[in-house]
Amino acid sequence: MPDKVAIITAAGSGLGAGIAKELAAQGWRVAVSSSSGKGEALGKSLGGLGFTASNDDPQALERVVKGTLDAWGRVDAVVNSCGHPPKGDLLAISDQDWHRGLDMILLSVVRLSRLVTPAMERQGGGAIVNGSTFAAFGPDLAFPVSCALRAALGSFAKLYADRYAQANIRTNNVPPGSFDSLPEKEAAKQRVPLGRYGKVEELAKTVAFLISDGAGYITGQNLRVDGGITRSV
Repeated sequence: MPDKVAIITAAGSGLGAGIAKELAAQGWRVAVSSSSGKGEALGKSLGGLGFTASNDDPQALERVVKGTLDAWGRVDAVVNSCGHPPKGDLLAISDQDWHRGLDMILLSVVRLSRLVTPAMERQGGGAIVNGSTFAAFGPDLAFPVSCALRAALGSFAKLYADRYAQANIRTNNVPPGSFDSLPEKEAAKQRVPLGRYGKVEELAKTVAFLISDGAGYITGQNLRVDGGITRSV
Protein backbone atom coordinates (compact mmCIF):
# COMPACT_ATOMS: atom_id res chain seq x y z
CA MET A 1 0.00 0.00 0.00
CA PRO A 2 2.48 2.65 -1.12
CA ASP A 3 1.81 6.28 -0.29
CA LYS A 4 -0.95 5.59 2.22
CA VAL A 5 -0.92 7.99 5.14
CA ALA A 6 -1.87 7.38 8.77
CA ILE A 7 -2.12 9.77 11.71
CA ILE A 8 -1.52 8.19 15.12
CA THR A 9 -2.23 10.34 18.18
CA ALA A 10 -0.99 10.03 21.78
CA ALA A 11 1.68 7.71 20.44
CA GLY A 12 4.89 8.71 22.15
CA SER A 13 5.14 5.40 23.98
CA GLY A 14 3.19 2.27 24.83
CA LEU A 15 0.48 0.93 22.55
CA GLY A 16 0.34 4.01 20.34
CA ALA A 17 4.07 3.90 19.65
CA GLY A 18 3.84 0.19 18.86
CA ILE A 19 1.08 0.88 16.35
CA ALA A 20 3.09 3.64 14.68
CA LYS A 21 6.11 1.34 14.33
CA GLU A 22 4.01 -1.49 12.88
CA LEU A 23 2.35 0.76 10.31
CA ALA A 24 5.67 2.22 9.24
CA ALA A 25 7.08 -1.30 8.88
CA GLN A 26 4.13 -2.16 6.62
CA GLY A 27 4.86 0.78 4.33
CA TRP A 28 2.52 3.43 5.67
CA ARG A 29 3.61 7.04 5.87
CA VAL A 30 3.06 7.95 9.52
CA ALA A 31 2.34 11.23 11.27
CA VAL A 32 2.81 10.68 15.00
CA SER A 33 1.80 13.02 17.80
CA SER A 34 2.00 13.12 21.58
CA SER A 35 2.03 15.77 24.27
CA SER A 36 5.42 14.69 25.63
CA GLY A 37 7.54 15.27 22.54
CA LYS A 38 8.28 11.55 22.22
CA GLY A 39 5.73 11.21 19.42
CA GLU A 40 7.44 13.94 17.42
CA ALA A 41 10.77 12.18 17.77
CA LEU A 42 9.27 8.79 16.92
CA GLY A 43 7.49 10.01 13.80
CA LYS A 44 10.68 11.55 12.45
CA SER A 45 12.73 8.45 13.31
CA LEU A 46 10.26 6.38 11.25
CA GLY A 47 10.79 8.60 8.22
CA GLY A 48 7.50 10.39 8.71
CA LEU A 49 6.14 13.43 10.50
CA GLY A 50 6.15 14.18 14.20
CA PHE A 51 4.14 16.65 16.26
CA THR A 52 4.17 17.69 19.87
CA ALA A 53 0.44 18.00 20.38
CA SER A 54 -2.02 16.94 23.05
CA ASN A 55 -5.13 15.17 21.79
CA ASP A 56 -7.31 17.18 24.20
CA ASP A 57 -6.26 20.46 22.52
CA PRO A 58 -8.44 21.30 19.48
CA GLN A 59 -5.89 23.70 17.97
CA ALA A 60 -3.12 21.13 18.33
CA LEU A 61 -5.22 18.56 16.47
CA GLU A 62 -5.83 21.10 13.69
CA ARG A 63 -2.06 21.58 13.43
CA VAL A 64 -1.48 17.83 13.12
CA VAL A 65 -4.04 17.39 10.36
CA LYS A 66 -2.98 20.51 8.46
CA GLY A 67 0.68 19.52 8.67
CA THR A 68 -0.09 16.04 7.39
CA LEU A 69 -2.22 17.28 4.50
CA ASP A 70 0.33 19.95 3.59
CA ALA A 71 3.08 17.33 3.45
CA TRP A 72 1.29 14.43 1.78
CA GLY A 73 -2.06 15.68 0.49
CA ARG A 74 -4.17 12.91 2.01
CA VAL A 75 -5.12 11.04 5.18
CA ASP A 76 -6.06 7.40 4.65
CA ALA A 77 -6.28 6.34 8.29
CA VAL A 78 -6.42 7.75 11.79
CA VAL A 79 -5.61 5.83 14.95
CA ASN A 80 -6.93 7.65 18.01
CA SER A 81 -4.80 6.50 20.88
CA CYS A 82 -5.21 7.98 24.35
CA GLY A 83 -3.29 8.44 27.56
CA HIS A 84 -4.52 7.36 30.97
CA PRO A 85 -7.64 9.28 32.08
CA PRO A 86 -8.24 10.32 35.70
CA LYS A 87 -9.05 7.64 38.26
CA GLY A 88 -10.52 7.69 41.75
CA ASP A 89 -13.42 6.64 43.90
CA LEU A 90 -16.61 6.98 41.87
CA LEU A 91 -18.24 10.01 43.53
CA ALA A 92 -14.96 11.57 44.64
CA ILE A 93 -13.87 12.28 41.07
CA SER A 94 -14.12 16.03 40.48
CA ASP A 95 -16.08 17.71 37.71
CA GLN A 96 -12.76 18.95 36.40
CA ASP A 97 -11.44 15.40 36.04
CA TRP A 98 -14.66 14.21 34.37
CA HIS A 99 -14.34 17.06 31.86
CA ARG A 100 -10.66 16.27 31.33
CA GLY A 101 -11.60 12.65 30.62
CA LEU A 102 -14.31 13.80 28.21
CA ASP A 103 -11.76 15.83 26.25
CA MET A 104 -9.21 13.00 26.24
CA ILE A 105 -11.44 10.05 25.41
CA LEU A 106 -14.47 11.23 23.47
CA LEU A 107 -14.11 14.78 22.21
CA SER A 108 -10.61 14.10 20.88
CA VAL A 109 -12.14 11.50 18.56
CA VAL A 110 -15.07 13.73 17.61
CA ARG A 111 -12.77 16.65 16.84
CA LEU A 112 -10.26 14.67 14.82
CA SER A 113 -13.08 12.99 12.90
CA ARG A 114 -14.40 16.44 11.96
CA LEU A 115 -10.97 17.45 10.73
CA VAL A 116 -10.15 14.41 8.58
CA THR A 117 -13.57 13.45 7.22
CA PRO A 118 -13.66 16.09 4.44
CA ALA A 119 -10.27 14.91 3.15
CA MET A 120 -11.37 11.27 3.29
CA GLU A 121 -14.56 12.11 1.42
CA ARG A 122 -12.59 13.89 -1.32
CA GLN A 123 -10.19 10.99 -1.79
CA GLY A 124 -12.92 8.32 -1.80
CA GLY A 125 -12.61 6.74 1.63
CA GLY A 126 -10.59 6.10 4.74
CA ALA A 127 -10.55 4.30 8.05
CA ILE A 128 -10.53 5.37 11.69
CA VAL A 129 -9.64 3.18 14.66
CA ASN A 130 -10.24 4.35 18.21
CA GLY A 131 -8.49 2.93 21.24
CA SER A 132 -10.96 1.88 23.94
CA THR A 133 -10.91 -0.49 26.94
CA PHE A 134 -12.28 -3.93 27.77
CA ALA A 135 -14.00 -2.27 30.74
CA ALA A 136 -16.33 -0.36 28.41
CA PHE A 137 -18.32 -3.64 28.22
CA GLY A 138 -17.80 -4.81 31.79
CA PRO A 139 -17.56 -1.65 33.90
CA ASP A 140 -14.89 -1.77 36.59
CA LEU A 141 -14.85 0.55 39.61
CA ALA A 142 -11.10 0.85 39.22
CA PHE A 143 -11.62 2.87 36.00
CA PRO A 144 -14.84 4.94 36.34
CA VAL A 145 -14.01 7.75 33.90
CA SER A 146 -12.58 5.38 31.32
CA CYS A 147 -15.52 2.96 31.53
CA ALA A 148 -18.26 5.55 31.24
CA LEU A 149 -16.75 7.65 28.48
CA ARG A 150 -15.51 4.76 26.38
CA ALA A 151 -19.01 3.30 26.46
CA ALA A 152 -20.05 6.63 24.92
CA LEU A 153 -17.19 6.27 22.43
CA GLY A 154 -18.71 2.97 21.32
CA SER A 155 -21.98 4.73 20.53
CA PHE A 156 -20.25 7.57 18.70
CA ALA A 157 -18.26 5.15 16.56
CA LYS A 158 -21.42 3.33 15.53
CA LEU A 159 -23.16 6.59 14.68
CA TYR A 160 -20.18 7.77 12.65
CA ALA A 161 -19.90 4.43 10.87
CA ASP A 162 -23.56 4.63 9.83
CA ARG A 163 -23.34 8.26 8.77
CA TYR A 164 -20.23 7.91 6.57
CA ALA A 165 -20.56 4.38 5.22
CA GLN A 166 -21.72 5.68 1.85
CA ALA A 167 -18.53 7.74 1.64
CA ASN A 168 -16.51 4.54 2.12
CA ILE A 169 -15.19 5.73 5.47
CA ARG A 170 -15.06 3.03 8.13
CA THR A 171 -14.56 3.35 11.87
CA ASN A 172 -14.02 0.73 14.55
CA ASN A 173 -12.98 0.63 18.19
CA VAL A 174 -10.31 -1.63 19.64
CA PRO A 175 -10.86 -2.33 23.35
CA PRO A 176 -7.63 -3.81 24.72
CA GLY A 177 -7.08 -5.77 27.90
CA SER A 178 -3.78 -5.90 29.79
CA PHE A 179 -0.68 -5.42 27.65
CA ASP A 180 3.04 -5.60 28.24
CA SER A 181 3.39 -1.86 27.66
CA LEU A 182 2.77 -1.69 31.42
CA PRO A 183 4.37 -3.69 34.26
CA GLU A 184 2.64 -7.01 34.81
CA LYS A 185 0.53 -7.57 37.91
CA GLU A 186 -0.12 -11.15 38.86
CA ALA A 187 -3.71 -10.50 39.93
CA ALA A 188 -4.50 -8.90 36.59
CA LYS A 189 -2.85 -11.73 34.67
CA GLN A 190 -4.88 -14.33 36.55
CA ARG A 191 -8.11 -12.71 35.31
CA VAL A 192 -7.17 -13.34 31.67
CA PRO A 193 -8.35 -16.68 30.23
CA LEU A 194 -5.25 -16.84 28.02
CA GLY A 195 -3.18 -16.53 31.19
CA ARG A 196 -0.85 -13.76 30.04
CA TYR A 197 -0.58 -10.11 29.13
CA GLY A 198 -0.92 -9.28 25.47
CA LYS A 199 2.05 -8.17 23.42
CA VAL A 200 2.07 -4.66 21.98
CA GLU A 201 2.85 -6.19 18.59
CA GLU A 202 -0.38 -8.22 18.72
CA LEU A 203 -2.52 -5.13 19.20
CA ALA A 204 -0.55 -3.22 16.56
CA LYS A 205 -1.12 -5.92 13.96
CA THR A 206 -4.85 -5.94 14.76
CA VAL A 207 -5.07 -2.18 14.21
CA ALA A 208 -3.05 -2.49 10.99
CA PHE A 209 -5.56 -5.08 9.77
CA LEU A 210 -8.56 -2.90 10.61
CA ILE A 211 -7.28 0.00 8.51
CA SER A 212 -6.27 -2.29 5.63
CA ASP A 213 -8.30 -3.20 2.56
CA GLY A 214 -8.66 -6.69 4.03
CA ALA A 215 -11.03 -5.24 6.62
CA GLY A 216 -13.03 -3.34 4.03
CA TYR A 217 -16.35 -4.85 5.17
CA ILE A 218 -15.83 -4.19 8.89
CA THR A 219 -17.25 -0.97 10.33
CA GLY A 220 -19.00 0.20 13.48
CA GLN A 221 -17.54 -2.64 15.54
CA ASN A 222 -15.72 -3.04 18.83
CA LEU A 223 -13.02 -5.64 18.22
CA ARG A 224 -11.87 -6.78 21.64
CA VAL A 225 -8.20 -7.65 21.93
CA ASP A 226 -8.25 -8.71 25.56
CA GLY A 227 -7.22 -12.36 25.90
CA GLY A 228 -10.85 -13.25 26.64
CA ILE A 229 -11.22 -11.17 29.82
CA THR A 230 -14.52 -9.61 28.76
CA ARG A 231 -17.38 -11.77 30.06
CA SER A 232 -20.23 -10.22 28.03
CA VAL A 233 -21.17 -11.68 24.65
